[in-house]
Amino acid sequence: MRVSVRQENLARGLGIVGRAVESRPTLPVLANILLRTGDEGDARLRLSAMNMSSGLSISCWIGAQVGETGAITLPRNTLTDLVNNLSPERVDLSLEDSTRSVTVRCGANVSTLRGIDAGEFPLLPESNGSDEVALPAELLRNMIRQTVFATAREDNRPVLTGVFAEFKENILTMAAADGYRLAVRTGELEQNFEEPRSMVIPGRALEEVARIISDGDDEVRITFPGERDIVLFHLNNVLVSSQLLENRYPDFSAVIPGDFSTSTEVYTGELLRACKRAAIFARDASGSARVLVRPADNPSDPGEVVIAGKSNERGDNTDMVDAHVEGGELDISLNVDYLIDVLNVISDERVLLQSSGPPGPGVLKLKDREDFIHVIMPMARTG
Repeated sequence: MRVSVRQENLARGLGIVGRAVESRPTLPVLANILLRTGDEGDARLRLSAMNMSSGLSISCWIGAQVGETGAITLPRNTLTDLVNNLSPERVDLSLEDSTRSVTVRCGANVSTLRGIDAGEFPLLPESNGSDEVALPAELLRNMIRQTVFATAREDNRPVLTGVFAEFKENILTMAAADGYRLAVRTGELEQNFEEPRSMVIPGRALEEVARIISDGDDEVRITFPGERDIVLFHLNNVLVSSQLLENRYPDFSAVIPGDFSTSTEVYTGELLRACKRAAIFARDASGSARVLVRPADNPSDPGEVVIAGKSNERGDNTDMVDAHVEGGELDISLNVDYLIDVLNVISDERVLLQSSGPPGPGVLKLKDREDFIHVIMPMARTG
């Protein structure tokens, strides 16, 4: 193998695929990144990495001048550190098959990396190009960001570490829950599904998809799972594949309240800043903060939302933001960190906070849209 690439392109590609390398792989070759030239006439170099434990693999294609085709795997950490510290110019890679070593030349620098034969790298999932759906890249990125944060981080219930995705008629629904909160986001598709298709995609894989999508990407194609229960995301010169999670996803619709006694409209940024200040003092109470909503006495005056965090040892904080309140007074305790998580992914200027008080949950919606809802279960009052 002899190939030349631009340093910045190689560094970017390694940064994308390197995130799929697990820290303690079961096979030595899985600590490496696979470098493979395309077929003759294909002026590209493919970089690939795989995490066997999570079933995640990422491949990235970069432009290259291919003098001789071939493949090798090289240690992720050594290769990435080296390339990131090379000067921004042409990088020449040449493989010595007998020693499985690659000479890296860039300007006056010459390095040699020892690798593992590409034949020891597991077979990468490939798409046959059938049974796909295309959707706008920005829509998918927003839907992921507004749901994946609510997935469970512990694997006590593995299915909750994933995001439920359902394609039904011309609507994609994505939902994530960890037992204490629920995020649901819908998006409209151009394609229509007469028969619903659903799957549970690991949150880790979706986080990588959202991270890779750039502002210049127009669309993402999703290949539905076949016999191997693997979903593939086709991005611009990047392919992300992930093993799906087994088991049936819980019926989350039962958690969403049908009506509320109090509905509060508030500016998203003001509420977020108040929550961040309350969180400083709510840490000792497992993040529990008091949320008090007061309607205005005079209809011409604004109501208010009070966010209070308290620590018996470090003090307390109380913040008040103006709000438009419909209904009665609300006094509920919510995990303020959960409030911060959801407010961080809302770009809309105003948000609705709704509830019927404990023991019911708090619900956040968007002011002028029906495609997002977030449910947070109440906490016991502390202090």
